[in-house]
Amino acid sequence: MSNPYAQALDFLIDAGISVTVQDAPNNRFKRASISIQHSEQDTPPAQKTVKANAPTTQPLQPHSDIIKQAEDLAAAATTLDELKATIQNFDGLAIKKTATNIVFASGNPDASIMVIGDTPAAQDDRTGQPFMDIDGQLLDKIFDCIGLNRAADAPENALYLTNVLNWRPPGGRTPTDEELQISAPFIKRHIELVKPQFIICLGGAPAQILLQSKESISRLRGTIHRYNQTIGLIATYHPTSLLKTPLQKKKVWDDILMFKDAFHA
Repeated sequence: MSNPYAQALDFLIDAGISVTVQDAPNNRFKRASISIQHSEQDTPPAQKTVKANAPTTQPLQPHSDIIKQAEDLAAAATTLDELKATIQNFDGLAIKKTATNIVFASGNPDASIMVIGDTPAAQDDRTGQPFMDIDGQLLDKIFDCIGLNRAADAPENALYLTNVLNWRPPGGRTPTDEELQISAPFIKRHIELVKPQFIICLGGAPAQILLQSKESISRLRGTIHRYNQTIGLIATYHPTSLLKTPLQKKKVWDDILMFKDAFHA
């Protein structure tokens, strides 16, 4: 019978190991000595004290400095072109690095109605225009039914469309709360520069940010809200959710009719 120790040595030599780090080899065929297995009860008192008093890592405030930077940059933009350039040059959002194009806005900037979604879709990312995918086609059809169109010249019949995030997250994933918080100053400044009479929020994210609410979209919809003293706001389901859940189309149509009555009142 061959010597197992010799076999192990041959294996190490074949593997290129030629330097030892101990004076004596470890016997891997024997169980570890009990003397080196310390339990919590066997830990010396001095070591216990150090372990108990070891400082705990405190979580950092999520991007508070980046949010402040976004607020300052957004406030400095005095035109839509300046705001777009500011967002394009802002490096506080990592998703900028994986996106193809900035997706700023489409439609008539003089429109009385501003439509705000959450994030760009795949086709939006390729074209640099919001709501250009199949969800945007559905959205256009909905607004066409009440005489509104992003290509209209008359402000009362026109739409101006944008998103809270101007960059598409990788793979179209749901944006994180931190990404939305960092982007919030830019969309709020966007609204200040457009000065719409009414805002239509598509999905929970833009409604929660603009209304400073944690309520779900199912609770926020169906009501006329006020963004400020001069701007009304409604929230309804995003057209992407309608493609997944067609039964929600009736609720969206009810919201659109409610908006129409309020807007023309």
